[in-house]
Amino acid sequence: MRCPYCNSPDSRVTDSRTSDNGVRRRRECTRCGLRFTTYERVQTTALLVAKADGRREEFNRQKLMDGIVKACAKRRVPYREIEKLVEDIEAEMQRLGHAEIRAAVLGDMVMERLRRLDRVAYIRFASVYRDFQDIDSFEEVVKDLKEDTTQLSLMEGVPIPRGRQRRGRRPGRATGDPGRLNNGSSGHGSSGHGSSGG
Repeated sequence: MRCPYCNSPDSRVTDSRTSDNGVRRRRECTRCGLRFTTYERVQTTALLVAKADGRREEFNRQKLMDGIVKACAKRRVPYREIEKLVEDIEAEMQRLGHAEIRAAVLGDMVMERLRRLDRVAYIRFASVYRDFQDIDSFEEVVKDLKEDTTQLSLMEGVPIPRGRQRRGRRPGRATGDPGRLNNGSSGHGSSGHGSSGG
């Protein structure tokens, strides 16, 4: 495998990981020392993508990757997450078992996953995929995202029922020490700040 930086034919594998549809290998060039990633996949029957204008072209994984990377530009989306997204789409297409897939279906697969991954990237991809012609088309997509956020907030706002408390014990107090809260901090000296999970 030639190094993409110095074109040296010699490299060594530093890490290998197996995915659903192949093997991902991390390599280090023995000449320049730079690292790059290669993929080993099973050769499958070429999948055709049917365009809206009737044209058909062979599915191009790199073209799909490039489009998603462009949508995620300057966003805090790890490259590995984009790779996993594309691998997931490829695996789904293989499960469908069709020799041909409509471009609209492929685009919907991408948008469905980008919507969960990064909403700004989702809007960027949608602007190209849906070919926004006016501001109304853009506002419609943003409105859908806002409705999703509102529904999620309502779900998160539903109180979770707690288990029954034993009688004779005041809520929020630790047994045997009425001056201390359950988290172990003093009742009068607590700053009120909890530890962040992030």
